[in-house]
Amino acid sequence: MSITVIDHPIVRAELSKLRLTTTSPKDFREGIKQISFILGIEASRSLEEATFQGETPISAFTGTIIKPRVGLTPILRAGLGMSDALANSGPSDAPVYHLGIFREKVTLQPVEYYSKLPSKPNVDLVYLLDPLIATGGTANAALSMLLDWGIPVKNIKLLCVLASKAGLDNVKAAHPELDIWVAGVDDVLTQNGLISPGLGDTGDRLFSTVRP
Repeated sequence: MSITVIDHPIVRAELSKLRLTTTSPKDFREGIKQISFILGIEASRSLEEATFQGETPISAFTGTIIKPRVGLTPILRAGLGMSDALANSGPSDAPVYHLGIFREKVTLQPVEYYSKLPSKPNVDLVYLLDPLIATGGTANAALSMLLDWGIPVKNIKLLCVLASKAGLDNVKAAHPELDIWVAGVDDVLTQNGLISPGLGDTGDRLFSTVRP
């Protein structure tokens, strides 16, 4: 398993903006989108390429295309904030398959409620999109769904905006061959399963459903 923490001044500045309680939902969405775009670019550096012969208006040339069929699987609902950025930074024809998982408030255990995965895989590589990895339970549940679908863990890339160290350790223990790209890691995970200082509830902040 490799964990890549994106070391970039724009990422650090955008992550700091996301942490602020004064950041508006619009600016929060833009920050998630910008960080996600950079995560997508970094995670795609090792994508296999194939060559083809083409013609410009001037002469022939040898071009490249992305060889594997790439799919996006955002975890509802917060993962939706990452989908557009990844669709724009990766192959233009990448399908998007939504996974519905929520964390039960008392037990902190993941509960699956929705899957848009086809009956059989029609992609070679999957980007799993989850803005926050707190306990790691939701990510592990989503990974189990993808493994059951037929995608091997070596063909899954988990992209997240912020993670707790404990959450990353839990995912690593369950899926030691998984590759993860993350914009930031916080050391503290509270007894309620919240990352500290964290970002707050990403879904609420993305969709302006924060309760007073």
